[in-house]
Amino acid sequence: MADDNRLNSRLLEILLGRLGLQVRSVESGRLALALLAEQTFDLVVLDLRMADVGGEQVCRAIREQRRLQQLPVVAYTAHCMPEERGRILAIGFNGLLIKPVSFADVKSLCSDMLGWTP
Repeated sequence: MADDNRLNSRLLEILLGRLGLQVRSVESGRLALALLAEQTFDLVVLDLRMADVGGEQVCRAIREQRRLQQLPVVAYTAHCMPEERGRILAIGFNGLLIKPVSFADVKSLCSDMLGWTP
């Protein structure tokens, strides 16, 4: 997960942790790409607006890499109008989490993206 706001990042870490998932957080899109080059993940959550490289650019870079094309990538944002959803999904995101998130939102996301019910 990549979000440059530590509070938002920590909240999602806690909610995912309650579902028994291990979470690795970074503060920038650049660090997210570096981590993806080194490790394998089941799911990536990206804040759309980060100071260095935004989530949209990170998602595009992920989709350009053959080994990551099937990796579920979720946009994590507080700034999304309903009409933007289609544009975000067209970039290559598999789903969208709107801040502030609830435990039910995160549980539903895991069910949809990972194909299991915790």
